[in-house]
Amino acid sequence: MEMPLEGGLYQWAKLRLGGLAGFLVAANLWIAMTVSSSSLGIVTADSIAYAFGPAGAWIADSRWVISLVTILIVCLLALVAWRGLALGKWVNAFGSFGILFLFGAVILVGLMHWFQGKAVVTPVSFTFPALTLLNLNILGKMGFGAFGGVDCVAMFAGECRDKDVGASIRRSVMVAAPIIAALFILGTASVLTFVSPDAVDLVAPIVQVLSLGAPPLKAVAAFGLVFTLIAQSSLSFSMITRLPMVAGWDHLLPSWFSRLHPRYRTPTGSVIVIALISLVAATLANFGTGNQEAFQLLTNLAGVLLALTYLVMFAIPLIAAGKKPGLGIRIAAMSGFLMTLLYVILSAFPIVSVANPGLFTAKVEGVVIAVQVAGLLYYLWAEKRRL
Repeated sequence: MEMPLEGGLYQWAKLRLGGLAGFLVAANLWIAMTVSSSSLGIVTADSIAYAFGPAGAWIADSRWVISLVTILIVCLLALVAWRGLALGKWVNAFGSFGILFLFGAVILVGLMHWFQGKAVVTPVSFTFPALTLLNLNILGKMGFGAFGGVDCVAMFAGECRDKDVGASIRRSVMVAAPIIAALFILGTASVLTFVSPDAVDLVAPIVQVLSLGAPPLKAVAAFGLVFTLIAQSSLSFSMITRLPMVAGWDHLLPSWFSRLHPRYRTPTGSVIVIALISLVAATLANFGTGNQEAFQLLTNLAGVLLALTYLVMFAIPLIAAGKKPGLGIRIAAMSGFLMTLLYVILSAFPIVSVANPGLFTAKVEGVVIAVQVAGLLYYLWAEKRRL
């Protein structure tokens, strides 16, 4: 890694493409992760509904339950972020081991179901898939979504104690990438042994599979998934608090975004603002939609905003001034750029049935455009004020 700096991609874009590019990257990444955190209430409500069986089916679509759970989760994430990585790293480690355990359970149950000849859909096929918009949409989501996020470890680069931070980050990616690929491939195949593609619960597929393949474990799986996702999200939540902090160092945001807690050395003002935005995003997404549609709206919106930052990251080796990397890195960057661009274009459209597909697309595109315009106008104002 060339520049292991606190702030990660924000710093890379700022130093290689200019201040505006850096600020827009930070704004998109900040809002993407904030919106993603706000979807946890929906996942939690859906998982609890599975745990209680038919008697608890109403929970998944209850606005009151989703809102209350969202508030509790966001407050918990904010508390961990305020306390700092001394606590957060252990919480996230619990989530990492938890998700590995759940994936392992799903894969084991799915393989048993497949070998017994009961698979609903053949989970592995060597025929070329049909060239449809739906398949391309799913390809983009898998290609980008599976590996999206490995760069975010650089956000904490300034807090890493290793003498060679870049080497540590490279090793972590090389170890994680094949494991992530295997989990996504085997996990998806296991889901298809129990349900057809049009019947997959996009909010909680892991719990859906275990409730069908191992009913006694469904309650354990449901609550385990909730705790695991919250634990994993604690690191993402802490990560995005660093973006306003670094932007504050550059005098693009008020100084109180960078003000650190005297004991825990965490940006308290940034933590509070992100928690409030998460709650607002969750409330707006649930207005007038079902839980599946609201979840997809939040994930698509967060995904597109995050993908825009990846377009910038992949563009740096291709067009940025300064030292050019080797041919292999540029080919990989072009591949990543094209796959991410496919994701950006098609994620404006839903892959599940929604009440009004046009309105769904308008919401995604409208918010994405609004974020870019607001970021541009704010940056120009902040730069003028600094002069």
